Amino acid sequence: MDILLVLKTNVVSIVMAVLALLLLWKIRGKQSSFERLPPGPATYPLLGNLFQFNIKEAYKYYLELSNRYGSVVTIWLANTPVVIISGYQALKDTMIGLGEEFSGRAIYPLLMKSTYGYGVLSTSGHRWKEMRRFTLTTLKNFGMGRRSIEERVREEAEILVEMFKNCEGSAFSPAKMLMIAVSNVICSIVFGHRFELEDPQFKSLLQTVNTYFSILSSPLGQIYNIFPRLVGLFPGKHKQLFKGLDEAREYCKREAQARMNMQDSSCPQDFIEAFVLKMKEEKDKPNTEYHLSNLVSVIWNMFSAGTETTSSTLRHALLLMMKNPDIQERVQRELDEVIGQDRWPSVEDRQNLPYTDAVIHEVQRSMDLAPISVPHKMMCDTEYNGYVVPKGVMVFPLLSSVLIDPKLWKNPNCFDPENFLDADGRFQKNDAFVVFGIGKRACLGEALARTELFIFFTSLLQHFTFKATVPPEELDTTPTNCSFGRMPLTYECYAIPRK
Repeated sequence: MDILLVLKTNVVSIVMAVLALLLLWKIRGKQSSFERLPPGPATYPLLGNLFQFNIKEAYKYYLELSNRYGSVVTIWLANTPVVIISGYQALKDTMIGLGEEFSGRAIYPLLMKSTYGYGVLSTSGHRWKEMRRFTLTTLKNFGMGRRSIEERVREEAEILVEMFKNCEGSAFSPAKMLMIAVSNVICSIVFGHRFELEDPQFKSLLQTVNTYFSILSSPLGQIYNIFPRLVGLFPGKHKQLFKGLDEAREYCKREAQARMNMQDSSCPQDFIEAFVLKMKEEKDKPNTEYHLSNLVSVIWNMFSAGTETTSSTLRHALLLMMKNPDIQERVQRELDEVIGQDRWPSVEDRQNLPYTDAVIHEVQRSMDLAPISVPHKMMCDTEYNGYVVPKGVMVFPLLSSVLIDPKLWKNPNCFDPENFLDADGRFQKNDAFVVFGIGKRACLGEALARTELFIFFTSLLQHFTFKATVPPEELDTTPTNCSFGRMPLTYECYAIPRK
């Protein structure tokens, strides 16, 4: 028995050793096929550079590598090469100058779990171009960048102010209220109506969005994206997320199917109806991209991204106002002088509110919401800066490298609205403001987000002074997660009415 056990153990050991050698040979062969990739740090067998940095703050490691190796760097995540592009000029040269070549979307397993390769966020090539074009056109038709969408935002701002007033001076967490207000703007466009606060379906959707971005920006999410099959074998928060995503997709599908049964859809009232109308127009085209799978994924793309990013930015903005009460007071003085207390702010006021505009931009710059954007993928073998980035290779556009560049900003390492003001106190644009991305894959909801940030922020500071539950010097403004995205802290505060 003992001899058989020893033989069995030895056979298993030999088989495992052979498999490891074969895998190592495969990886080395794969690496040798990328001989003209940009330089990078030495790698470990099987793991690449995974043990060389804190996965929670990976973007800081990428910044260090950029300082050491230059504007194009290669790292290996396990046996997968990733090219990091840093610095404004390099990002401009690649994302704009070689925009078509760098326009692919990397297959991020967590993103694929929510879209199954459909929609606009996680697609490439013809499908992405078609979905992006249609989505942009439809958003503009429904008022993005126009007064009609501003009116929707103002309605939600008024409701948000009343929600804050109902707290009656008590300490509260603004996170949920901000999320509801922002989400209802995109819901009015996508679904054609806003949701009430206690709507169970709405609460379920928001919870899924919360969990989605929390995991996406956590070490668990990063590990899952590198080893999806392995991590998928174990229990954890990702299992709960996948269940929530399936339920969210089913709801989107039911909404879409309800529109399909409508007799008169010649004048669509929301995004879903507009897409369904296009589906009917192209129903006889064999290769059309206008089908239910793309519609469901586009709905989720718009709802999730349109909810989380703007609400997180507003949450961080209020935190910074509490941390810097002198800045908050100066914004309020400007609002009082230009708008007063008798009317609501409008986008037209922006040009007369240079300091307030600078503060909003500086919140976004210093927050650095998406340090590496959403990873790209090479559409073909491409030569850049003497190196060759092969087709299919993942690319990280390191937006952080631009947002903290001392050559591009007056005071890049701290929160300072002077970064967006000239010597005369006028608002000053800066091409290095790349918070919405750069090139062909820049955020398609940028115009909507700008409107929301301005109207919500000015409306809140017009009506309230925000104070923390601790002295400003004790207030921590460091984001909680720093991998895929930088999530602001959840906190309690006081909203003191100004009237």
